[in-house]
Amino acid sequence: MADAAQPEPEQELEIKIQETRQRFKHEFIQDGTQKYDSRDVERLLKDDALVESYLTWRNFVVDDTLKMIDESFQWRKEFQVNDLTEGSIPSWMFQTGAVYLHGYDKEGNKLFWFRVKLHVKDSKSVVDKKRYVAFWLERYAKREPGMPLTVVFDMSESGISNIDMDFVKYVINCFKVYYPKSLSKMILYEMPWIMNAAWKIVRTWLGPEAISKLKFVSKSEVQTYIDAEHLPPHMGGTDQFKYSYPPLPDDDFLSPMCENGPIVSEDESETKDTESECKESLDSSFNMEQAVRSKKVNFAEESDKIESRLRGARKPLTTFKGTLLHVSPAEELSFGFRETEKRCLIVLSNVTKNQVAFKVRTTAPEKYRVKPSSSTCEPSTNVDILVSLHGGFQASPQDRFLIMAAEMEPNSGTSELSQFWKEVSKPKVMEHRLRCQVLEPPKSILSNLNDVTSANSADDLQSALTRIMVTNSRLEQKLETCLWVQKVLLLMVSLLMAFSFSSMYSVWTS
Repeated sequence: MADAAQPEPEQELEIKIQETRQRFKHEFIQDGTQKYDSRDVERLLKDDALVESYLTWRNFVVDDTLKMIDESFQWRKEFQVNDLTEGSIPSWMFQTGAVYLHGYDKEGNKLFWFRVKLHVKDSKSVVDKKRYVAFWLERYAKREPGMPLTVVFDMSESGISNIDMDFVKYVINCFKVYYPKSLSKMILYEMPWIMNAAWKIVRTWLGPEAISKLKFVSKSEVQTYIDAEHLPPHMGGTDQFKYSYPPLPDDDFLSPMCENGPIVSEDESETKDTESECKESLDSSFNMEQAVRSKKVNFAEESDKIESRLRGARKPLTTFKGTLLHVSPAEELSFGFRETEKRCLIVLSNVTKNQVAFKVRTTAPEKYRVKPSSSTCEPSTNVDILVSLHGGFQASPQDRFLIMAAEMEPNSGTSELSQFWKEVSKPKVMEHRLRCQVLEPPKSILSNLNDVTSANSADDLQSALTRIMVTNSRLEQKLETCLWVQKVLLLMVSLLMAFSFSSMYSVWTS
C-alpha cells in the first residue's frame, strides 16, 4: 500500500506545477498590484512547460522557483520584453554586428554570437544594450520554444577596454534567471591572458550547473563543439557569412527542392510562369481540376500517384495548433539511415473559413525535396507534404524547416501565389518552425563506420608515428649540437679562469 500511494514521477511533476501556480497566485499576485506584465502571469498559469523549466532550473524546490519567477517577471516588466520589437531598439546597435544569431553547434543548438572587440563600455547606452540582448533572446524563445542556445564569446582581437563586467553579469543572469534551461553551453574563444582575473570573478556569479557549461577554447579546439561550416574563417572555419543590417540575419531559410529542381524564387516569378517551373509541386493543391486538364490525366490516376508517393513516409504523431493551420508534427521531423526512414510527412489542416496559402522553406535546400513546397489549402481540409532526403545526403540536427501561411481573399487562384506572397503584410503571416531529429543508425551501419574509422585510425597512427620519428631525429641532432657548444663554452671558461688566476698571481708576486 505504501508503494501504491507514492505518485509516479509525472504525477509528482504535475503536483509541483500546481503547487507553484497556487502559491504564486496567493503569495505574489493576490494584492492585485501591477508588479508583473499580465501576459506573463497568464502564460504561467496556462503553460506547463514554462513552469517546468523554472522548477527544473531550481531542482524542483518550490520556494526557490517562486523567487526565480518573481525576479524574472519583474525584469520582463521593467524591460517591457513582451513589447520589444526591431523598431524599439536603436538601429545603430543592429548595425554594429556585436550581437546576433547565426549557425548551429554540433548538437543542433543555435549559436548566439558576442563579438567582444566590437563592444565598448558606455554608461549612456547600457540600458539599450540590455534591451538589445533581451530582444534577441525573446525572439528566439518565441521561434524555437524549449530549444537551448550556445553562446559564443568571440574574444579575438579584444582587450581589457572591451570588457564590461556589468554587461557580462547581465548576460549570465539572462540565462541563469530570466530564460531558464535556455543555455546549452558558453564558449569563450581565444580569451586573452590578461582577462583571466576578470573571468575568475565571473565564475563566482555562475551556479554549479552553469560552471560546467563554460568551455574555454582556442582555434585548434573550437571545432570540438562547432563544425567548420558554421565557423568564420578567422576561427579556422568555412562559413563566409558576413553580418550586415538591414535586414536582420534570420535562419537562412531557402526554397527546397521539388521533383523537377529548385522552386523558382519570388523575384524570378515575375518573368516566368509558376506552373511551368514546377508543375508537380502543385499536385495536391485545391486546384486539382486545372492541373488535371493541363496534364490530360484523370483524377483517379492522380490520386493513385499521390497515394503511392506518400506510402512509407513517416506519419506525424503530434500537432501544433496555429491560428491558421494545424501542423503535424508539432516540433520535429525524424530521419534515419535506412531507406524507409528518409521520408517524412507534414500534414497541414486549415482551421479557417477561407483558403490559406502556404510555402515551405529549409536551411538545407540541397538536401531535401519537398512536395508540394508552395500551394493552398481549402477550408476544413488537409494537405499532405512529403519531405524526402535525396542525393545520398543525411539529415543533421542543424537542419530546420519553416512553414509560412497566410489567409487568402476569396476567389484567389493558385497562379497568383507568387504575387500574393509579395503583397501580403508580415503581421498576417503565420510561421512555424520544425527541427530535424536524427535517429540512431542500425548496428550494421555502425559496424561499417567503425571499420572505416579503424582503417583511418591506423593510417593516422602510422603517419603520426612517422612524424614523431622525424621529430625525434631532429631533436637528437639539436641535442648533439647543444652538447658540442656546451663543451666549447666550458673550455673557454676554463681558459679564461686560468688566465685570470695567472694575472692575479703575477700582480700579487710583484
